[in-house]
Amino acid sequence: MTEHSLWRFSRALHRAINERQFDELQDSIDDNIDWAIYGPIDMFPFLGARRGKEAVLDVCRTLADNIRIHRSDRESIMLAEDAASSLIKYTLTARDSNKPISVRLAHFARFKDGRLTSLRGLIDTFDLVEQALGRPIELPAMA
Repeated sequence: MTEHSLWRFSRALHRAINERQFDELQDSIDDNIDWAIYGPIDMFPFLGARRGKEAVLDVCRTLADNIRIHRSDRESIMLAEDAASSLIKYTLTARDSNKPISVRLAHFARFKDGRLTSLRGLIDTFDLVEQALGRPIELPAMA
């Protein structure tokens, strides 16, 4: 049994973000990748849609400049031959302030010939924004 492409991509992404080693990540991404992580792009410009390997690598470089991954816990995972999805809880640190960040991410990935061709990510952005602001968000009372 061979290793699933998700594991190779995950290791490469973590190495790129924490150690700024991008060679393995570059090798695990398709040239025409379709990538989107949904969230408030005004507050977090590395979120949003990207197309092509260089655009995705730029996002990963921006992440590497801003965060460090301390831990990732897969809460749920589904694997198919050329696809994967999971719910992951990340424990991060902001590089500029050493401020801890906890965030949940659901992702849906597709692979072809061992390379990531498509990624869709959904972040629990409400919690992330509260952490970034350093205070709870006040919402109006619902009628």
